[in-house]
Amino acid sequence: MDKLPKIALPVVFTIIVLIILISKSAITIGSGEAGVLYRTFSDGVVTDEPPLNEGFHFVAPWNKVFIYEVRQQEVFEKMKVLSSNGLDIQLDASAWFQPDYAELGKLHQEKSEQYRERILLPAIRSAARSVVGRYTPEQLYSSKRDAIQVEIYEETKNIVEDQYIQLNEILIRDVTLPPTIKEAIERKLKQEQESLEYEFRLVTASKEAEKVRIEAQGKADANRILSASLTDKILKDKGIDATLKLSQSPNSKIVIVGSGDSGLPLILGNN
Repeated sequence: MDKLPKIALPVVFTIIVLIILISKSAITIGSGEAGVLYRTFSDGVVTDEPPLNEGFHFVAPWNKVFIYEVRQQEVFEKMKVLSSNGLDIQLDASAWFQPDYAELGKLHQEKSEQYRERILLPAIRSAARSVVGRYTPEQLYSSKRDAIQVEIYEETKNIVEDQYIQLNEILIRDVTLPPTIKEAIERKLKQEQESLEYEFRLVTASKEAEKVRIEAQGKADANRILSASLTDKILKDKGIDATLKLSQSPNSKIVIVGSGDSGLPLILGNN
């Protein structure tokens, strides 16, 4: 009985050591993550094997696993850049990105877990300065925002494509100009709009006048043709037809044949 505690102590110690080793060896990688294995007594970061995927893994306790989020992520950046004429422009942008899954080991080995701060954000700033510097504040404020978004994306992508980073999109959230410049641009745009409206009214009025002129010309031409086609005989015949129709109406009247102008009948009513 006295020997039992002496036997149990090593067993308990062994169990505790095993529990510690198992706890250090068991790695759980969550959804949307991947692990980079670091072998302490070998070649360090493993770059020639796929990263550890989601789920439960056993790793030797003397090795390490660095976990990366491999889903699409978003990073925001506020920048002060210069326009083509040297004015300060504040640009608010965000980038959609994710690490290159297949090259995650190289990303960790060469860029580290701070790859966003060391690679991606500097690339966005560099591309934004380059692109915005090609445009005037007026272009940035009005017509070129979509264009600079595409150009910043293309230039940033060219910088990071061999840095093991997958760039999905660049979004320009806001372009802020100096207040005086913004007010001047808004006044100019308002004046241009008013000028376009005035020109539109002039064109509309001109078209309406042309329409009236054409209609009047058409009526004049019709009257001229009609006048040229009417003879005294035709007029007399039409007058006689009209007289006959009037004579058939129930109203009281006196018809004097041959008493009117040009020998047409004269109709006298009870009024």
